[in-house]
Amino acid sequence: MDIKRVGSQASKKQPAEYFTGTVRLDPLNSAPAPARVVAASVTFEPGARTNWHTHPLGQTLVVTSGSGLTQTWGGPVRVIRAGDVVWFSPGEKHWHGASSQTAMTHIAIGEALDGKTADWMEAVSDDQYAIPPETV
Repeated sequence: MDIKRVGSQASKKQPAEYFTGTVRLDPLNSAPAPARVVAASVTFEPGARTNWHTHPLGQTLVVTSGSGLTQTWGGPVRVIRAGDVVWFSPGEKHWHGASSQTAMTHIAIGEALDGKTADWMEAVSDDQYAIPPETV
């Protein structure tokens, strides 16, 4: 058994190379091999978002506070709120982040494949981000 004590792992500001705006990652767990599960709490300030990206083995998001937006490539922008659970299939190109007015925190859960949990792509443009979201 391994217990991670609150405050024992440093928060990390996320790089502009993969994110727009202010995003903080708080590591939760990185299971030792042969397990592959990685989990983190990620907080997006209003207007902050990821770049487009994929996950080799998929990703689950559990929204814990606030409200945000997400979109899969070619799909509509969708609203996500505290309590929502989002699944992205392996290789599904997507982005997620806060709304323009409200911060959002989610727990991101994924699996590493050959040590990699994400493949990062281009930034989400301001025009893409500004598309009015569907609320369903």
